[in-house]
Amino acid sequence: MTVITCACCGVDLGDVPSMWSFSAPDTWAVPGVGGASFLEEELCFVELPDLDEQHFFIRGLIEVPVRGAQDALTYSVWASLSAAGFARAVEQWEDPDRAAEPPFFGQLANRIPGYPETLRLKVRVHTRRPGLRPLVELRAHEHPLAVRQREGIDAHELPAIAAACGA
Repeated sequence: MTVITCACCGVDLGDVPSMWSFSAPDTWAVPGVGGASFLEEELCFVELPDLDEQHFFIRGLIEVPVRGAQDALTYSVWASLSAAGFARAVEQWEDPDRAAEPPFFGQLANRIPGYPETLRLKVRVHTRRPGLRPLVELRAHEHPLAVRQREGIDAHELPAIAAACGA
């Protein structure tokens, strides 16, 4: 929680959460998850044997600048990657030069409350140095979350976001 005063209206917003986290990709809850599936803090693999499907995920951050606050509004989300992209991310996991890697293309793997459908929005996942979660850049340029990611929000919008997220 961060005590925030809105720069545009001067209202003291008190303690408002500015970080929202999803513990797993939405696919993790699909009936039939099994086989070699695993969910770790930063990586996830989902095997759906009945559907003959495999899904690969990495955790990353969607950061939305907040005018009038030091910290960004941050969503800790999951993004799906191709099998090859996932293998490369794992291979480079501890490499200090991994931030130089080109971004991975994927899809957002969580429904974020308060927005039109976010599941499967196209993203680019930008890795950073070890110890820092990747940044997730939304590619659906007209989607309200992508607009907010590009343009930022005013601090007085945080209470409505918190309410939509269940705070």
